[in-house]
Amino acid sequence: MQTEVFSELFPLLAAANPETLDWLLSVATEHEYPADRAVLMEDAWGNAVYFVVSGWVKVRRHSGTGENVSTLAILGRGDFFGEMAILDESPRSTDVIALSNVRLMSISAQRFIQTLFKDPQLHHRMLQLMVRRLRQTNIRFQLRNQPPAVKLVNTLVSLAENYGLESSNSTDIFNVPAKDLADVADISVDETTKILEKLDTRGWIKINQSQQVIHLVNLKQLINLAGKR
Repeated sequence: MQTEVFSELFPLLAAANPETLDWLLSVATEHEYPADRAVLMEDAWGNAVYFVVSGWVKVRRHSGTGENVSTLAILGRGDFFGEMAILDESPRSTDVIALSNVRLMSISAQRFIQTLFKDPQLHHRMLQLMVRRLRQTNIRFQLRNQPPAVKLVNTLVSLAENYGLESSNSTDIFNVPAKDLADVADISVDETTKILEKLDTRGWIKINQSQQVIHLVNLKQLINLAGKR
């Protein structure tokens, strides 16, 4: 991967100087995983920072005996994970699973921390993105008493804004399983299924099962329903 492509793909690296980018590329390791494969297990947190080159992953939380599993977040192309764990050595109860075929690049914790010390702009950019994630978490908390449709549409719009690909008539995201969407939106799977069907009937979204894509056809209306405008 060329340095310019590396920088453009990942917002985290947009502010890094060319020497930093060259160094990160030289020490990065590439990974490929099929759908449903564990990308990062509980005991592996803190070893590296991972960058999503293509595909989609979900971050899951385990509780109790480990049988209760819920999806905390869905991440796509251009995002990263593992940055908090390299600064926090407390035990982890989460893992990362591939939702689709996924390509990743990883940088060891030691080398990434060294880079942060050498490049203040990169350090500052990472803090900005971590604050943005915190704000998104706060928004989800503020939505806890909203109707299920508002909560689910907010989740769809957020995925579109962060990872959506523009086509001629829609903004496209991965066809995330209903259980994962329900967990992130904090509603039931039954509510999620019914709302998706209603949105499809209205023509606001179209679900392409064969290509595993959700086409957000009327993104403007979805944004209004989500209360983002």
